[in-house]
Amino acid sequence: MLEKTAAEVRFDLNAKFRDPFTTAKGETRASVRLLKLETLWINTGTICNLTCRNCYIESSPTNNRLVYITNEEVCAYLEEIERGELRTREIAFTGGEPFINTEFVAIITSCLEAGFDVLVLTNAMRPMMKVADKLLELQSLYGEQLTLRVSTDHYSTELHEEERGDNTWKPMLKGLKWLSDHGFNITVAGRTCWNEDEASMRAGYKVLFAQENIRINADDPHSLVLFPEMSEGAEVPEITTACWDILNVSPKSMMCSSQRMIVKRKGAERPTVVPCTLLPYDEQFDLGHELLHSDKTVQLNHPHCAKFCVLGGGSCTG
Repeated sequence: MLEKTAAEVRFDLNAKFRDPFTTAKGETRASVRLLKLETLWINTGTICNLTCRNCYIESSPTNNRLVYITNEEVCAYLEEIERGELRTREIAFTGGEPFINTEFVAIITSCLEAGFDVLVLTNAMRPMMKVADKLLELQSLYGEQLTLRVSTDHYSTELHEEERGDNTWKPMLKGLKWLSDHGFNITVAGRTCWNEDEASMRAGYKVLFAQENIRINADDPHSLVLFPEMSEGAEVPEITTACWDILNVSPKSMMCSSQRMIVKRKGAERPTVVPCTLLPYDEQFDLGHELLHSDKTVQLNHPHCAKFCVLGGGSCTG
């Protein structure tokens, strides 16, 4: 076999994440199979009231690559879960900002009425507060069945607004305090991109929560979820089948072993199933329109698979 030149080696290394089954070095790419659909994520649409600096899905007031999903479409998936006896426990929602979708209150009501736990990812700003009375009604009816996770990128005003933009701290904090004061089941999501260790991060949030009388235990990793940063341009290694043992990580701990997400792309007649919340646009990860046929093995052929899930230990359910 002829030895490769340095230029050819550099080309191969730049060819990462191209082949679903083989890495740039010719090794077998790691994959994950669905064991049980515990959580079904639903993207409500990519329209958001903010344009955050590092939003992995590029949500903004003008991004409608994923359009609003309807209550009718969501209910069809709830019926499929029941029909297929999928034993799904939780329906979780992300966006964009979910509360901008005008059918969103009806959607979460349908899920709660059907007996599912519901998780909503929100920035807790004006779109949420516009439906405050309706949320209080749901809280009185379903209590702990409904959880809202508020994006609070850092415990300081300055760094939160570095990510989210000017004048975003006070409205977020007002919404978070309102949820806490009214007894909602709440969690917070922060980021780990600030060159602080986890202990320092949690200590900072603990001070914030105490000062504002917010009922969240900053030491609990389920109550305060700290996510690794994601960037498709970042240099990350490809994950091979050997990595599971090398890293002491199990495929069972990956999101795509227990979760799926529904997205509705602009111009599409029907929503589509994808493996997780991180890959809404890449069509190589499309799993069809039906949950019952979405149990295909997922090849970890994307930088997010490596950076967020395998190396970062991230899971959107916390």
